Amino acid sequence: MAQPGQSAAAALAASLESVLRSRGSANRVFDILELLQAEEADVVLCAIRTCSRLFGALLERGELFVGQLPDEETSLRDNYSAEDKYKIWMRHRYNSCVNCLVELMSHESFQVKELSLTTLMKFVDLEGKNPLVKEEWKGSFRFPRELLKLVVKNLIPCEEDSSLLISRFQEYLEYDDIRYFVMKAVAENIGQVMQKTKEVPLPIYQQNVFSLISSMSMPSKENEVVNFMVKQANQEEWKVSKLKEHKRAFERMWLGFLKHKLPTSLYKKVLVILHDSILPHLNEPTLMIDFLTVAYDIGGAISLLALNGLFVLIHQHNLEYPDFYKKLYSLLDASIYHVKYRARFFHLADLFLSSSHLPAYLVAAFIKRLSRLALTAPPQALLMVIPFICNLFRRHPACKVLVHRPGGPEDLSEDPYVMDEEEPSESRALESSLWELQTLQSHYHPDVSQAAAIVNQSLSELEDDISELLELSAYELFDRELKKKATGVPLEFEQVRGLFGKKNDLFAEHFALE
Repeated sequence: MAQPGQSAAAALAASLESVLRSRGSANRVFDILELLQAEEADVVLCAIRTCSRLFGALLERGELFVGQLPDEETSLRDNYSAEDKYKIWMRHRYNSCVNCLVELMSHESFQVKELSLTTLMKFVDLEGKNPLVKEEWKGSFRFPRELLKLVVKNLIPCEEDSSLLISRFQEYLEYDDIRYFVMKAVAENIGQVMQKTKEVPLPIYQQNVFSLISSMSMPSKENEVVNFMVKQANQEEWKVSKLKEHKRAFERMWLGFLKHKLPTSLYKKVLVILHDSILPHLNEPTLMIDFLTVAYDIGGAISLLALNGLFVLIHQHNLEYPDFYKKLYSLLDASIYHVKYRARFFHLADLFLSSSHLPAYLVAAFIKRLSRLALTAPPQALLMVIPFICNLFRRHPACKVLVHRPGGPEDLSEDPYVMDEEEPSESRALESSLWELQTLQSHYHPDVSQAAAIVNQSLSELEDDISELLELSAYELFDRELKKKATGVPLEFEQVRGLFGKKNDLFAEHFALE
């Protein structure tokens, strides 16, 4: 006895053959469309494949109506030829198929979702080659934008995480024209969805949008815009062939996304990629100033992550940020040695503190706060921050007074430095001394105590390379200790006598170690 899936496949194959062979059997298309709504996933998959073959063939043959589609009742009453009536009727069936496939993109089976998506993108390709819209003028450009907008709308739903389906869609974003119109569609969709919710964050929707737009690989040169799914007669004149237009669409899409309130986790994800995946592809990177300055003022990990983007704007686009160093100073707290963005923060702090024109009181305040926080830092962080501090001394010799201050404070009770002062100039750092590094010379880890002892000597002019130390982890430190080979082992210099090893032990007279 045939299984339901097998009998359905046979029925679909028979219907497909009949419809393609004779227009008299056109009504059998309803049998195919009906099975798109079947309960069994296997039957639905078979129906999708059949629709793909059927409407793919009809598009290639030119058997679908081209132009503004009249409704079915009007086409039957008006003076259309039998040929046009058939094409109008079949175009309506094609539209029904597309609507069903769009709904199936939210099916519980991922296989159904994936096949619906790839079939719709096949239709985008075929509509590009066999347009269903008339030329507005000779040589005008035609692209199936409306169909692609439907696909994009259902790639970024509000209630369901569609990251897996989006990852399947990424291969189509390699086409420059597809990516361009997807960017336009996303920008439009964000405006519509967020307007309805009156600015209330939609975590799932916003995460879906981020998954889609963060996966876009933008061209950086004009001659890289050459890969098109839909070829045009005069391709060079098409605005989609212009890099400037791509950047404009990219900019509008990201600005539209970032102007709405984001969940904290998504805020961090955006800031991680902002400096190298977003800013370089904007026509006007300075439009991100407001977003970055607000992020920088939030505090915590978000402020740390905003540093990268601000660095790009300050150094490459002449951004002036009032009280920048005061804010950077306020980011130094006990967590700085423990957060997973530690390497990124110290790399950027190193760049921001590299200028020899910074006032000595400012650099001294950074040195003192870093040293004070180092008292409770883990060894792997100390092995990075001690060379970091030494580099600051090399760049700013005026701060060496912190090391060479006879009779200076020797512990916390005598220290004039005000740790809780937000203003670096008021912290009295230059009046203090680095007793913290002196304390670290007695650290339990021998590498840390050895590194801290370097301040007892005159520093070389050549700066230490801290790039390899930024990512140093506790595991690497432990592994390094295990691989060390001891050159000499200290032994007892006095030979043991007696049971308890004492020289004139009473037991030595009665017990021998033999």
